[in-house]
Amino acid sequence: MLFASIDIGTNAARLLFANVYESKAGPVTEKASLLRIPLRLGFDVFSDGSISEQREADLLKTMQAFKLLIDVYRPVGYRVVATAAMREAGNNAGILERVKRETGLEINIIDGNEEAGIISLLGNTLIADNSGKSLYIDVGGGSTDVSVMENNHFVSSASFKIGTIRLLTEKVADAEWKQLRKWLRQFRNGPGRISCIGSGGNINKIIKLFGESLSNSISYDQLIRAHKQLKRMPLNERIGKMGLRPDRADVIVPAAEIFIKIMKWMDIPVIVAPKIGLADGLVLLQYKTMKEQGLIPDTVAAPEK
Repeated sequence: MLFASIDIGTNAARLLFANVYESKAGPVTEKASLLRIPLRLGFDVFSDGSISEQREADLLKTMQAFKLLIDVYRPVGYRVVATAAMREAGNNAGILERVKRETGLEINIIDGNEEAGIISLLGNTLIADNSGKSLYIDVGGGSTDVSVMENNHFVSSASFKIGTIRLLTEKVADAEWKQLRKWLRQFRNGPGRISCIGSGGNINKIIKLFGESLSNSISYDQLIRAHKQLKRMPLNERIGKMGLRPDRADVIVPAAEIFIKIMKWMDIPVIVAPKIGLADGLVLLQYKTMKEQGLIPDTVAAPEK
C-alpha cells in the first residue's frame, strides 16, 4: 500500500512516497520516490527568530508542487509535519495558515520528543537483530533526537537543541551538550555493547564517502578520519572534489562532530545508517494507525521481486 509523507526540516523539505508491507518481523517500508528541496529555514530562524519572506515564498511553492504530486500518485494516506525551525519561528502561525489556504496541506508542528518517537518506530527495518539495547540518533539542522530501544521495545527518547545549522550559526549552548551527555549516561551501564543506528542525510553521505557501503556502516576511527579530512577542505573543494551539494557541504562537518561525541561518550565502535528517517517513520505510523482502526487487512503481502 502506498503512503506519502512530507517532512519540513530545518535544512530541507522532503516528500516521500513509500509502500508498506508485512514481513515476518513486522511492517516494512520500501521507498517508491523521494524528493528533497533545500529550503534552509533554520538560517533565518536561528539568526533572526522568524522565516524571511523569500523563504516563506519558497516554502509555499514547494508545498504547492508537493501537493500536485500527491494528487497524481494518489497514496492511501499522507501526513505533513514540520520540526525545529518551524517550531521556533516567530511567524509560524501565519505561514501555516497560508500554506493550508493556498495548497490544502495542513502542517503539524511536532516537538523533538515526538520526532524521536516516530523515528524509533523503524526499529524492525533498521537492523536485522533487534535483541539487546539499541541507540537511534537522528541529527538534523535544528535538533538531535535520540531514542533507546531494548529487545525491540521502546525505552526512552529525548531531543536536544543541537543541530548542524545551530552549530554553524553558533547557537548551541554548552549546557545543551551537558544535558545530552547526562541523558546518555543512564543507558551506558549494563551488559553488552549498545547497537547504534544513525539517520539523516549527512551520516549516509559520510558512510558513502568514507565508510563501508555494503554494510551501511562506519567505525568510530573512520568517522574521526572523515571529520578531519572534511574539516581541512575549503567549502568549494568539498563541493568540487567530493561532489557534495552546497547545502550538504557546509553541514556535514558539524554533523560528524555530533555523531563523534555521542559515539565517544557511549563507547560505541560502529554506527549503522540505513537510508531511512523521519519521513519513513511517518509512513509507518500512518500504516499502523490505519491497521489499528481496521482499515487495512491483517496481511499486506510483500511485492514480488
